[in-house]
Amino acid sequence: MTADVWLPIPPDEIEGLPAGPDYRYWNGAEDFPADPADCAFYVVPYMKPSPLCVRPMGRMSNVQVVQTLSAGTDHVEPGLGHLSPGVRLCNARGVHEASTAELTLALILASLRGIPDFVRAQDRGEWLGGFRPALADKNVLIVGYGSIGEAIEDRLVPFELARVARVARSERTTARGPVHPLTELPALLPEADVVILSTPLTETTRGLAGADFLSRMKDGALLVNVARGPVVDTKALLAELETGRITAALDVTDPEPLGREHPLWRAPGVLISPHVGGPTSAFLPRAKRLLVDQLNRYVNREPLRNVILTTGASTN
Repeated sequence: MTADVWLPIPPDEIEGLPAGPDYRYWNGAEDFPADPADCAFYVVPYMKPSPLCVRPMGRMSNVQVVQTLSAGTDHVEPGLGHLSPGVRLCNARGVHEASTAELTLALILASLRGIPDFVRAQDRGEWLGGFRPALADKNVLIVGYGSIGEAIEDRLVPFELARVARVARSERTTARGPVHPLTELPALLPEADVVILSTPLTETTRGLAGADFLSRMKDGALLVNVARGPVVDTKALLAELETGRITAALDVTDPEPLGREHPLWRAPGVLISPHVGGPTSAFLPRAKRLLVDQLNRYVNREPLRNVILTTGASTN
C-alpha cells in the first residue's frame, strides 16, 4: 500500500500530523518530490493555475484522496478523468468562510458608500461630499447558499436589511428562512438591491449571470461576485455597466487575471479586487486544522469531511 502524502505546506510547519505516511512537500515546483505513483493523498497547491495542479494527477495511479485548499474544485476537475475509480475529491469547507464573507461585506459597503471615489478624491486633495446609498433597508439576494453564503448572511444580520432572499441548487428551509431553487431566480432578481454570487462553478452555474439575469436586476442594483469569474458573462456585464443601469463589485473575473487593457478595468460603476477572498491571515491556521483532521481520519480509516464526489460513482 502506498503511503505518500503530498502537502503544499512544509510538513514540519503543521503540528498534529499523524505518524505513518511519508510526507512530501510540493507546492508546484517543476520537479516532483517523489514518484506520483506512490502518492496516496494529494493536497493540491493553493492559488495555483489549473494546469499546474493537474500536472501530476495523470501519474497518480494509486491516489485515494485529492484534497483542495479552496472551496471550489473546478481547477482540479479536468484531472479527475486520469484517476482510478473510487478516488475521493474533498474541498476546504470551513477554511474560507470567514475571509470570503468579510470581503463580501467590504465590497458591498465600499461600492454603496463610494469609497473608491473618496480614495481618488483624496489623491486629488478634493473634499467629495454628498449622499450615498446605505446598506440599511436594502433587499439582498444571495445566490449560492452553501457555507460561504451562510457566513455572508451571518455578517449581514446587524445591518438592518429589509430582506434577505436565498437561492441554491435545491429548495430547503433553514432557521433563517426558506432557500429558493435556481428556477425562482427570475422572480427574485427584480426585487433585489444587492445580488451576491457565492455559488460553485458548475455546468449549471457557468454563465448564470448572463444577459437575461442581468436585465432582470432592478435599476441601481449592485452585483457582487465572490464565486468564480465564469459565473458571470463578462460581455453581458460590460453592456449593462456601460449604460450605468447597474453597478458591480468583483473579486473574481473572466478572464482572470484581467489583462492591463481589458475594458472591465475602465467600466463605469465597477470595483475590482484581485481574487483575494480567501488568502488572508485566517487561511493558514484553518487550512492546517483541516489537513490534520482529514489526515487523522484517513490514517484511522474514518469518514473524511467535505467529500464532493467519488470518481467512477454515478451522479444520478
